[in-house]
Amino acid sequence: MEQQQSSFREKERIELREPRRFKVTIYNDDFTTMEFVVKILTTVFFKSGAEAETLMLQVHHGGSAIVGIYPYDIAQSRVQKATRMARNEGFPLRLTVAPEGEE
Repeated sequence: MEQQQSSFREKERIELREPRRFKVTIYNDDFTTMEFVVKILTTVFFKSGAEAETLMLQVHHGGSAIVGIYPYDIAQSRVQKATRMARNEGFPLRLTVAPEGEE
């Protein structure tokens, strides 16, 4: 009697999860101009003019505002680009990256 080879493979279950997301926060200071903050929000974070104005006023009156929630690499690169632009203009603008959900 011939033996038959079976080609059964055990299926490996892979659990996929959404990548962790990080919030980018911009902080108020006494030196960075409102116009420059709006410029950063429109050019780096791709906000509309109206949304950038609203966020800028939130930062100005409240001290800080979350400007976006992104995967880690995107959050880091946008913060680095905005910080580099601010330093080139002589502004001490501060932005941070923190895991979503942390205060």
